[in-house]
Amino acid sequence: MAEIGLLNGEPAVELIEGEIIHMAPMGTQHGNVVQRLHGALQTALAGRAVINMQRVFRLSNITEAQPDLIVLKPDRDYHSTKFPTGSDTLLVVEVSDASISYDHDIKVPLYAAHDVPEVWIVDLESRCVRFFRSPVDGKYTDVQVMQDPTTAKLAGLTIDLSDLLI
Repeated sequence: MAEIGLLNGEPAVELIEGEIIHMAPMGTQHGNVVQRLHGALQTALAGRAVINMQRVFRLSNITEAQPDLIVLKPDRDYHSTKFPTGSDTLLVVEVSDASISYDHDIKVPLYAAHDVPEVWIVDLESRCVRFFRSPVDGKYTDVQVMQDPTTAKLAGLTIDLSDLLI
């Protein structure tokens, strides 16, 4: 819809199961955490993945989410000829302040149903990161919560998270 001009002038939206959902404006803390995490991922994954920040992510014909970060498998054209899908991903990250229940209860199950291998929710209110890994039959089988994490593993590499929640 955005590509043909139907959403021009609209605030940020995503299409979730056929419903247009208006996204809350990004606050300063949210934006800073996204920037710090983007930098940490770029440092750790240099040349091994494509990192998209706040771009459309197509899960189906009726669901196009807009997570804060998407880490994609390497691709010769940097996924520029089509929207990335679940099978293109290594990681999806949602940074949540007021949206934790929406991200946890609505988006994480959608990601699992579409075989996104790993999701992180950076929960700003609780000062933790929620890790969802290993989707089986539309549910994540490995779920962990870390208060003020210092590192995380992704694709066998260590990601420095020590400055994430400062």
